[in-house]
Amino acid sequence: MSKFIHLALALALAATSVFADQVALRQGHPDRYVVVKGDTLWDISARFLDKPWLWPEIWYVNPQIENPHLIYPGDVISLVYVDGKPQLRLERGKRTVRLSPRVRAEALDQAIPTIPLDAIRQFLSQPLVVGKDELKKAAYVVSSAGEHLIAGAGDRVYVRGLDTQGYSRFNAFRPGDTYVDPDSGEVLGYEAIFLGEGTLERDGDPATLDLKRTTRELVVGDRVLPAGQDEVTPHFQPHAPSPELEGTIISVLDGVTQIGQYQIVVINRGSREGVDAGTVLAVHQAGETIKDVVAGGKVTLPDERAGLLMVFRPFEKVSYALVMKATAPLHVGDRVRHPDL
Repeated sequence: MSKFIHLALALALAATSVFADQVALRQGHPDRYVVVKGDTLWDISARFLDKPWLWPEIWYVNPQIENPHLIYPGDVISLVYVDGKPQLRLERGKRTVRLSPRVRAEALDQAIPTIPLDAIRQFLSQPLVVGKDELKKAAYVVSSAGEHLIAGAGDRVYVRGLDTQGYSRFNAFRPGDTYVDPDSGEVLGYEAIFLGEGTLERDGDPATLDLKRTTRELVVGDRVLPAGQDEVTPHFQPHAPSPELEGTIISVLDGVTQIGQYQIVVINRGSREGVDAGTVLAVHQAGETIKDVVAGGKVTLPDERAGLLMVFRPFEKVSYALVMKATAPLHVGDRVRHPDL
């Protein structure tokens, strides 16, 4: 089941609607929806609810259905009312399975994920945030086979200082931004830009790596670290943080200036502040300070809510988050806080 994203979205918020214990349904919501390939739990939730992360408040777990927390293409989700309160129920659709004499295999169609995994997959298992001297002390690319100035998937590179004891898979990185807290000035960590992965072809100094997959071209001086044995799990449960938590977007991956849906941002809050995978935060743009042409002087306009993001990879002092919704272009420096505030 490790390939599937669980639907159990345990939340710390109380439901909000016209009734104190009832989640607000979205205007124009369907009464019935058939799940299709490419759906995510977040998208399906947004069809029914004003606040998609409050899905479990009205999710009915049918004990007669195998794995009722998993939703597959072809399943039917119906909205019913029990004692005047809304409830979402699952009707298992027909799925293609393969049979063997001994066991019944899992469905060939995987359960739909919570959020688009293609947007975050490469960020789930790489270190990405490192200590001050970690990359400086790492092994480095000294040349590539054929004396190419750059190397990519299918090429071989020569690496000096590589500790191959017990490792056969390696990842390549390049130093990126220094993450600094805009409020305190504290250095929160150093970005390690993932370049690709390769396997050990020949030991030695330099060792030879065969590049299997690359996201950027490698050059002399790029750093190499052993690949982790265990990937970070993508199984997270969207939920709101404590009401006191506030932070700031301090970086956006790939250097864009305006941030939209499904782009990845870095916030200046991490596990030490209680942020974990699945934390949902609203993005607020700081109100502009303008000249008051009537009374004179200057006035600062109120902050405006501009989007919603979900943390998928927390570190100690920073976290990576995926923008789930953007009603206006987001920017580095925008504030993040509890989605109900």
